Amino acid sequence: MRDVAVLGVGMTKFGKHPDKSLVDLFAEAFYEAFEGSNIELKDIQALYYGNFVGEMTDGSGNLSGFMADEIGLRGIPAIRYEGACASSSVAFREAVRAVAAGYYDIVAVGGSERLYTAGTEIGTRALATAVDGVYEITAGLTFPGVFALAARLYAKKYEIPLEELREMMAMVSVKNHKYGAINPKAQFYGKLGDLKVEDVLNSRMISSPLTLLDCCPMTDGGSAAIIAAADLAEDLVDTPIYVRGTGQSSAGGLFRQKEDIIRAVPRRTASQMAFKEANMSPKDIDFVEIHDCFTIAEIIATEAMGFFEYGQGCYAVRDGVTSIDGDLPVNPDGGLIGKGHPVGATGVSQVYSVVKQLRGEFKENPVKNAETAMTDTLGGDFGTLVNMIFSVHRR
Repeated sequence: MRDVAVLGVGMTKFGKHPDKSLVDLFAEAFYEAFEGSNIELKDIQALYYGNFVGEMTDGSGNLSGFMADEIGLRGIPAIRYEGACASSSVAFREAVRAVAAGYYDIVAVGGSERLYTAGTEIGTRALATAVDGVYEITAGLTFPGVFALAARLYAKKYEIPLEELREMMAMVSVKNHKYGAINPKAQFYGKLGDLKVEDVLNSRMISSPLTLLDCCPMTDGGSAAIIAAADLAEDLVDTPIYVRGTGQSSAGGLFRQKEDIIRAVPRRTASQMAFKEANMSPKDIDFVEIHDCFTIAEIIATEAMGFFEYGQGCYAVRDGVTSIDGDLPVNPDGGLIGKGHPVGATGVSQVYSVVKQLRGEFKENPVKNAETAMTDTLGGDFGTLVNMIFSVHRR
């Protein structure tokens, strides 16, 4: 198996893009990634593309071929991956595995989605297809309900008064909106950067105990990366960012997971796979981009990935451990809450942020002396989990 590195990354501004198609959004991100890769189009041998609900929002399936044609790569193998909100992370991991195995030397990967433009009704219905269609969606369960249940179960399991937990959850929102407000590519750039805990607590209730500001926004956006065998990458770019380890896991419906939803067992499995492949542990990670679809989700994730003991992630937020100047910065780009959540593009947008940070190119909110970072992407109600580790150091 060969080492793999990232050559270039690209990302659109997240927000509402009614004038741009799924193809347009991906192409915009791709060209940014391509310009920083020091290659020619003919060098790219395959395209791996992530999208969740193009059929519902845009009436389009079979999207990967359209993406390849738009960016001048007609004829190459082009594959679409769907893993709900982890779609482009699944695509990225599979692209890495293909390059590592020697099937290809240079591959383009990314994703796009248009949920903001689709509107609340279509967007909510589309996202709900990621829960169990027989026992859950028919009971009216949507994702605010999933994570509201998780928050209440977390409070009960770890004997934390619900109002105290709500305040610590609100601190996640305050932190991530603060960072999103200074990220030019974030949906909330220039907005909500001065939130207070009470603002989060007093915002409109969505699914108790989650308020509006406990939730990430649906958005439109595209993301892309170009990866290559490490030996090639070292000749092409000054600072290759090496993919040191990846992991992926899965689970069934909530009615089977039960209390395991607050332990996020698939995430624990996927992150341990990534750590083992990288020959690392949580203490080796300088910062992490976590799938904070809801404030409680960030807390649960930090525990499942092994950064904190179960039941302690909320206190880490309260004590500033996950802030930019803490021991483990979490979501310095604003995360899904501050940056926006374009589902099919989310996973590779995390890769974008990690690569820019590790190269010292993330000027708005740099993590000091960062050399190794991790991404975490969740699809559905823990149905698909992908974790990946990146470093400036080759194994």
